[in-house]
Amino acid sequence: MNWDEVLKYSIFGITQLFMLVGMFGLIVPVYPGTVVMWLAALGYGIMAGFSGWGVFFFVLITLLMLGSTVVDNLLMGAGAKQGGASWKTLGLALLGGVLGTLLMPPVGGIILAPLAVLLSEYVRLHDWQKAWSALRGLATGWGLSFVVRFLMGALMMGFWWLWVWVG
Repeated sequence: MNWDEVLKYSIFGITQLFMLVGMFGLIVPVYPGTVVMWLAALGYGIMAGFSGWGVFFFVLITLLMLGSTVVDNLLMGAGAKQGGASWKTLGLALLGGVLGTLLMPPVGGIILAPLAVLLSEYVRLHDWQKAWSALRGLATGWGLSFVVRFLMGALMMGFWWLWVWVG
């Protein structure tokens, strides 16, 4: 085995590892799994080269990453809104999710975002039942967004495998 083959298989193995870390991360609601997968594909492209097919598949991977980020936030927000949450509450939940993730990774966002919904809605309405309804809406949106993000992540990995195969 020559050094070119060792390098080729090493690049593939490292990229695959990061793709799997991204896929596993999709289970955690505030972990940017598709962004990790996109970064892995970018690294692969830089190291292995962007052939004609590589550019095509990287564009598809990029569109899926952007789409998953937008869909994720829309579904969670829509679920909470359907449960009765106000726009202010949605903003506080987003802020809580981001700050929680930064200050107490990896579970801080999972704790602070729902807590922000529950407490903000209780303060706004003085009704625990309505606050819990908003929280259930957020949880429903999270569940639906997980399914969508996971499918998009699987497509991203599939497109990367095609890139490796045809590249």
